[in-house]
Amino acid sequence: MATKWAQKTIVLPPQKRGCHLITSKILKEIDQDLSGFKCGLATFFLQHTSASLTINENYDSDVRDDTETFLNRIVPEGRSAPWKHTLEGPDDMPAHIKSSIFGCSVTIPITDGHLNMGTWQGIWLCEHRDHATPRKVVVTLNGV
Repeated sequence: MATKWAQKTIVLPPQKRGCHLITSKILKEIDQDLSGFKCGLATFFLQHTSASLTINENYDSDVRDDTETFLNRIVPEGRSAPWKHTLEGPDDMPAHIKSSIFGCSVTIPITDGHLNMGTWQGIWLCEHRDHATPRKVVVTLNGV
């Protein structure tokens, strides 16, 4: 069997600040391509420096809220924060730091045309800005 590749850029609408479960939106966009892979890897790459991607709890939204609370406690913002980079507002540098904590990509195994995640796992978009813009995710599928 020859290795196959597929790639697509998904544009997600602006989200309010916080952590958002985006698994179903992503699957809706890639389901047709994904179904053609028996075994492989799916890489999701966010083309932004003030938001992040991670995999975490897909059931209880309190986990997303608590994660946002945690991030806001460990990365201060506002006039008393020590950051030099404030060109785009007081939430700009904190957004960059939060993005670096989680990162901009996740990789998930593909098994029999499906993302092979655990029962309680989902893909999160973590929006770290108060005034978000649409976010682009490049999805790359590779396998057989």
